[in-house]
Amino acid sequence: MKSAVETLNPTRVRLTVEVPFEELKDSLDAAYKKINQQVTVKGFRKGKIPARIIDQRFGRGAVLEEAVNDALPKFYTEAVNEAELNVLGQPEVDITELKDNETLNFTAEVDIRPAIEIPDYSGIEVEVDAVEVSDEDVEKAVEELRERFASTSPVERAAEDGDVVTIDLEAKVEGEVLEDGVASGVSYTIGSGELLEGIDEAVKGLEAGGEATFTSELKGGSAAGKESEVTVKVTQVAARELPELDDDFAQLASEFDTLDEVKADSRKRLENMKQYDQATQAQERVLEKLLELVEVPVPEKLLADEIETRKHNLVNHQLGQMGLDLAKYLEIQGKTEEEFDAETKEQAEKGIKTQFVLDELVNKEKLNVNQEELTEHLMRRAQSSGMSPDQFAQAVVEGGQVPMLVGEVARGKALAVVVEAATVKDTNGEVVDLDDEDETAETVEATESADDAAAEEKTEA
Repeated sequence: MKSAVETLNPTRVRLTVEVPFEELKDSLDAAYKKINQQVTVKGFRKGKIPARIIDQRFGRGAVLEEAVNDALPKFYTEAVNEAELNVLGQPEVDITELKDNETLNFTAEVDIRPAIEIPDYSGIEVEVDAVEVSDEDVEKAVEELRERFASTSPVERAAEDGDVVTIDLEAKVEGEVLEDGVASGVSYTIGSGELLEGIDEAVKGLEAGGEATFTSELKGGSAAGKESEVTVKVTQVAARELPELDDDFAQLASEFDTLDEVKADSRKRLENMKQYDQATQAQERVLEKLLELVEVPVPEKLLADEIETRKHNLVNHQLGQMGLDLAKYLEIQGKTEEEFDAETKEQAEKGIKTQFVLDELVNKEKLNVNQEELTEHLMRRAQSSGMSPDQFAQAVVEGGQVPMLVGEVARGKALAVVVEAATVKDTNGEVVDLDDEDETAETVEATESADDAAAEEKTEA
């Protein structure tokens, strides 16, 4: 086999491959064997039909077609490996010449990863927000904690802002009650904005047993996006009671004995969260600067596929779960379809460039991923997906996605190398030390989990 490579542009090549006919022997033998198992010829046992009879009855062309289809992937792979190409996606193959007992010639056009030159990135400088926690921030955090430990008690009066009402709902569209438009015993906090638009005005002023009708656009269900006539009946009004902000509250809501200790702990947690946000901001801004330094051509087909994938995931997964279509989503966002397409293309292009650049950095810096790093990444991905680590790991293995996870970890390490080499200053002009960013992230995640668990435990008690 002989092959040659022609560069069509920085991201696409054409392979020209010439295969001597004798190199098709194994594929021809396999073709005859396959056809033997599929056909029946009178006078011959199944699987024992001579090649010349198959040629006579079914045509030599059918055998050649089967043999070529079998052989092409092998010869294409050999040509790619011989040229040391880093191909992307499937090739467009064209058989240019096929002469029985003489030769097989074909061409294959395919996208490749572009050659990228990583410049010196040590001079990158970025600015990030300073870590500043005000007394107002602390008071707000304590007040949010207080809200989580609020209790309710039924009252015999008209509903007001902040009350928790128990309601029955019935939604009609064009005079017909929807099958999924009836709900009973729904608990709703007036002013929370968690249900239908217009419901706050409808229930305020109603006592238990009172009802009202209002018009609202349905957010989900079988009639999502349609105007509906909604009847709401209040079955109970309950007032929310907040605990006093004192040392007793501190002992109820935390592991601390005094309110001052709770405030000090809240301040520390807010600082940790802001440090984590600061580190994330630094990574994003360093990456932006790095991409500005590197010329990265993007394969057209790869870009088109990435745009289509992003659109598909948005429409069929994210919007589908919310009962929205693309048109309604764009209306809510206040965007035209052209603006949406332009943004999607920009995001897709940036994503591809980021992967190319960071992958090149992985190679340049000779970065490896060990088992511990992969396991930690898998645990984080499992948590964000809502699956157990075992379930997520099984799905990753069965889906052949382990190399993808390894790539994610490696690219993360590559970006960390660039961030470490960059100069990061906050808005006060102070140099920011990001060495502890991972530890800070773990602290934030751990404290948030602890808060949730404590609130659930105290509420149940």
